[in-house]
Amino acid sequence: MTSERKEPMLETLRHSTSHIMAQAVKSLFPDAKFGIGPSIEDGFYYDFELARALAPEDLALITEKMKEIAAADLPFVREEIDKAKAQELFANQPYKLELINDLPDENVTIYTQGEFTDLCRGPHVKSSGKLKAFRLTTIAGAYWRGDEKRPMLQRVYGVAFDTEAELEEYLTRVAEANKRDHRKLGKELDLFSLHEEFGPGLVMWHPKGAMVRQIVEDFWRAEHLKRGYDIVYTPHIAKLDLWKTSGHWDNYRDNLYSPMDIDGQDYIVKPMNCPGHIIIYKTQLRSYRNLPLRIAELGTVYRYERSGVLHGLARVRGFTQDDAHIFCRTDQIRDEVASVVDLARFMMKTFGFNDYKMLLSTRPEKAIGSLQSWEEATEALKNVLELLDTPYEIDPGEGVFYGPKIDVKLTDALGRMWQGPTIQVDFQLPQRFDVNYVGADGAEHQVIMIHRTVLGSMERFMACLVEHYAGAFPVWLAPIQVTIIPIADRHIEYANQVAGKLKERDVRVRVDDRTERMNMKIREAQLEKVPYMFIVGDKEVTSNAVSVRLRTGEDLGSVQVSDFVDRMATVIKEKSCDSL
Repeated sequence: MTSERKEPMLETLRHSTSHIMAQAVKSLFPDAKFGIGPSIEDGFYYDFELARALAPEDLALITEKMKEIAAADLPFVREEIDKAKAQELFANQPYKLELINDLPDENVTIYTQGEFTDLCRGPHVKSSGKLKAFRLTTIAGAYWRGDEKRPMLQRVYGVAFDTEAELEEYLTRVAEANKRDHRKLGKELDLFSLHEEFGPGLVMWHPKGAMVRQIVEDFWRAEHLKRGYDIVYTPHIAKLDLWKTSGHWDNYRDNLYSPMDIDGQDYIVKPMNCPGHIIIYKTQLRSYRNLPLRIAELGTVYRYERSGVLHGLARVRGFTQDDAHIFCRTDQIRDEVASVVDLARFMMKTFGFNDYKMLLSTRPEKAIGSLQSWEEATEALKNVLELLDTPYEIDPGEGVFYGPKIDVKLTDALGRMWQGPTIQVDFQLPQRFDVNYVGADGAEHQVIMIHRTVLGSMERFMACLVEHYAGAFPVWLAPIQVTIIPIADRHIEYANQVAGKLKERDVRVRVDDRTERMNMKIREAQLEKVPYMFIVGDKEVTSNAVSVRLRTGEDLGSVQVSDFVDRMATVIKEKSCDSL
């Protein structure tokens, strides 16, 4: 998940707040060793080496000291000194010394407020009195410079805003986000789990979560078949040489799993699906008349992510991409990219994401291929966005190593941004794998590849869905759409008859025939976020009806079974995402 960039003034305010936090820690823990304290989205952090582990109650003590420093209205004073003086000044601060020694310039800048001095490029606010709306939030561990072989420091996070009103608004949003956290709801709704027995970042899908995922995947397959894609499957492992040819081994090695020896040859689990699709393409001699060829796969891949960045379904080590590769001629690029943008928009709208942002990501520092081919590919994507009159922003250097891309960021119900569809134009892999077609002139010409996903990974998309809807999925996606609750045992037979009628219309239904009290069953169904509860008793049996309750608690009263089944079937068919 990503968010919009910070405003420069707010970034300065947050960085300054990290400095007064460091000053407060120094006051409370005189022997503290200091790492770094940058601003981040919505706030700041600072890393410390301390004689003891911080406890949650320490945050209150640090905060009180920060308030004293802010009230003192201490000026932030900038000074430029030479390295030798800096080394003397920070002689008892090993982490600062390491940073000083790594600096290329002979002079370094320091900032002082009160009795506290820190190594820093700045800028800062004029004085500590400008810092009034802040809150310390959490304590975490962080390896020095992100290196697992270096010391583990204690990281204190905080948030800061211009005003108390903005701070309170932010804290309210955070509280709502915590309620929607897919890790919390995944457990409460019995959707998925992760287990040490399998290893971190590897997901176990429970029946309800698997049902939602299957509905999404079935819809995805049907829509791709309508639009001229061929569905394929490729192996989960392949020889290492394949990934050397593709360039992944040289450019992506830190994220690949180690090779394993099979019959004297090195194999790795696949990190990408594209080489497999290229191999399928090359099984035949293709004519210009065969293009475009659209190959799609819900392909599971494996990438090594450091344990510190793993996050529920949103950041995992094994995930399934809704991957596709379009093999086309140069003159077909514009129409094919435009059709992918259209498909991506359709998919986002269907799942209830009406607000999103387009980014055009350009050549990264680590890239393969000529500048000319990169410029050609980037221009092709830019032309499509402008042709479709689609607002977009340039995201410099954020393309993949083999080509530029269009990234789509989805905005959820809380205004947070998630990685969504991505579209990449690639001149490089076809050249590396010698992927060609026979043109009208009888000669071979290099194919152009368009890599694309319209959902992203199924795991991350599911995390986004859960949090967007707070677990209350639209009816068409709900793993259980109706729970039927018989009031007494004598009503169970009728409940099963109603369930049969619903199943005939492909409605996912459950009869709760336990001996628990009716109100308890209703409450449990609401906690499970089941869209509809049908209560059946003597009156309903006599009138061939059901009493309908919604998960919101609303009571719709008695409704004829056939009428409500028809209404439900329409809602499901239309894939309505309106909340109940």
